[in-house]
Amino acid sequence: MSEMKGKICVVTGSNSGIGKETALSLAKTGAHVVMVVRNQERGEKARLEIVKQTGNNSVDLMICDLSSMDSIKRFAKEFKGKYARLDVLVNNAGAMFNKREVTPEGFERTFAVNYLGPFLLTHEMLYLLKSSAPSRIINVSSGLAKNGKVDLDDLQSEKNYAGTKAYARVRAPVYANTKLMLMMFTYELARRLKDTGVTVNVLMPGFVATNLGKNSGSLSSSFMFKMVRPMQVNAKKGAETSVYLASSDEVKYVSGKCFAKKKEATTCPASYDEQLQKRLWNETVALLNLPPT
Repeated sequence: MSEMKGKICVVTGSNSGIGKETALSLAKTGAHVVMVVRNQERGEKARLEIVKQTGNNSVDLMICDLSSMDSIKRFAKEFKGKYARLDVLVNNAGAMFNKREVTPEGFERTFAVNYLGPFLLTHEMLYLLKSSAPSRIINVSSGLAKNGKVDLDDLQSEKNYAGTKAYARVRAPVYANTKLMLMMFTYELARRLKDTGVTVNVLMPGFVATNLGKNSGSLSSSFMFKMVRPMQVNAKKGAETSVYLASSDEVKYVSGKCFAKKKEATTCPASYDEQLQKRLWNETVALLNLPPT
């Protein structure tokens, strides 16, 4: 464990589950943790619990809806107004929906939360991360990414959508697709950040008991998640790899890798397709109206 006292760590989706346990563990190391959540009330409750358990008062709460690109831009502007540096960015927030939903900005919601959101947030924070180097980016993916597919002609699942009902068959195409995209984004970003002092890695937390299925909008899906709960590991265990990548000296200079159970892991063949990674990157930049890179 490296010295974390005074380091500023952002953790998205940190009012519950893996995100909360990640924030808690980082707070225990003495880091200044910025919890990024969507709901003020639930976020403040979690923040106070973390402060009480750790004795670390340096735990901040900031609001951002990761499905909204406008919200992400507002958050980034507010963050830069409060903080002059960023040492660790943990893109943890994730979601899965039973039915296809479109955000007011016109993005499929699972795609927006799990992929576009982390992509844009990272983009908005890169200047601070580079100026604070050595710094780290950690992306939380899923083992289900192996079932994913990146179709550049249907990135937002307009032709074929399957949500949490398919999860029961351990497929969850849309969720899996977005988590595969997050892996590919990690690998492409690592090449682009070479020699900057900023590392970026992705992780698979395992089959963790979280609130992931609660936002599905389906009673049957919620029941299914409760049924499999005994087979899942707890959120504290699931957060171990996130905390390891955020704080361990062992991975201080490691970038562009995937980890599971604090060990380097191999991901599915599709995730290593460099040509597709670059094409996905360019499509994403165009969708978000960002300057070509």
